[in-house]
Amino acid sequence: MKFNKDRKTIFLDTYTNIVLGDEKLDVILSPSLYWVKKVKLPVKYVRDAKKLLVSLFEDVLPEGDYSYSTYKEDDEFYIFAYEDKVVLDLLTTQGISPNNISSIHFAQSELDKIEGAIKINEKQSIYVKDSIVTLVPCCWIEENGSLNLKDMKLSKHTISLQHFGHIVDSSSLKKIAAVAIAFIVLILSELFIVKSNINKVQTQTQELASKYELKPTMFQNKAVLKKYKSIHATQTNFRQEMSKALKQKNITTITYKNKILKVGS
Repeated sequence: MKFNKDRKTIFLDTYTNIVLGDEKLDVILSPSLYWVKKVKLPVKYVRDAKKLLVSLFEDVLPEGDYSYSTYKEDDEFYIFAYEDKVVLDLLTTQGISPNNISSIHFAQSELDKIEGAIKINEKQSIYVKDSIVTLVPCCWIEENGSLNLKDMKLSKHTISLQHFGHIVDSSSLKKIAAVAIAFIVLILSELFIVKSNINKVQTQTQELASKYELKPTMFQNKAVLKKYKSIHATQTNFRQEMSKALKQKNITTITYKNKILKVGS
């Protein structure tokens, strides 16, 4: 079984046809697949610069669902915006499986040291202008040769594509998150109210138990209730039978006062 596959570096562009084998691929994205700026920022670290990327591109990008990346060279940041879905769709069109991809790079970080124009296919060339790797039609500039990636040493600047992030755009995710948060708040409020009511009922139960000297267990209280229900039934039956007997004797009133019992008809 073959565990270690050969590595191959490819340049991914709409007009580039790639011949594939069974090797692992290091992918260099064409400038046509991302937006790039070189900027100076009032921050020192890349982690801080990442917080600013959305705002730095908001007036430039056409409508779409973008991911962002950046790296720093000297005192300047190279900032990038790209659409995961566009890259993923192009990889699929070229017959490239995500499982075969070892790394993904921007042309900016890998080809920024080339001199003159380099032909990448029958229609396009790349060259570096003001430190930015640029893609132009072949007829616009004279090339010094074709792109050779065979022995290229790649940089550490890589990105990871979000394979499912493009299914739901960012604005929809924010709306879903807002609804989810509202739902959670509602559930927590309901739980708080239910818990308060339970505590209230428990308090009232304890007060009633203390007031009426109830037994400590429900089983004992049910036994007491059964006993008094039986006494109540016996007394009710006695009163009914006594009432019948008195009517038969034409006795309408019975009074007891000062230890004297009086019967009237």
